[in-house]
Amino acid sequence: MAKNTRKDDAVLVIGLGRFGAATADTLAKLDREVLAVDTDMDLVQQWSELVTHTVQADVTKLEALQQIGAEKFNTAIVAVGSSIEASVLITANLVDLGIPQIWSKAVSASHGKILERIGATHVIYPEAEAGERVAHLLNGQMLDFIQVDSDFAIVRMLPPALLVGKTLSGAGVRNQYKLTVVGLKKPGASFTYATADTLVESGDQILVSGHPDAIEKFAALPK
Repeated sequence: MAKNTRKDDAVLVIGLGRFGAATADTLAKLDREVLAVDTDMDLVQQWSELVTHTVQADVTKLEALQQIGAEKFNTAIVAVGSSIEASVLITANLVDLGIPQIWSKAVSASHGKILERIGATHVIYPEAEAGERVAHLLNGQMLDFIQVDSDFAIVRMLPPALLVGKTLSGAGVRNQYKLTVVGLKKPGASFTYATADTLVESGDQILVSGHPDAIEKFAALPK
């Protein structure tokens, strides 16, 4: 392989803590080539048979990244969270190497702003996102919650009583609650796309999309 040839489908994962390890493991299960890097030899050995390649290196140093061929990757994930300084240095080094897609983990808003300013193309807040999701689920009205943007979420929930025994057009969910029911799951079956003629019955689960505030009010309706 020529030095400047990039590995389009390969991913460089830096940091094998919980977030980095989970990311590397999932990518490997999706048949993506992964090079996982950590300073801890125990973690490197632990993951050596589970992902494509692992290496021990201190990639806060640009030379170390060059030695492992980081410049050949289109995508890199900086999953270092224990040291903000290390996270910033590694991200800056990847920017200097011209990596097109750099996903960097941030532990705070100020950390995230620094990463954005030095050139990270995506900043991830896994702890904050997990906390928001758990807070919504703790209300007990939702089965799963995914916030796509500040004004848009997708939720899996049991249907309020006002939907049971009606079609979606008959219940008027979109007009009355400004939400869209996008999917429905019968007991023991898989989710299917919902249409205006979809009949909602007791024991069903529904997927609802819309503004988080509107979904919260809808989910709080009597079951």
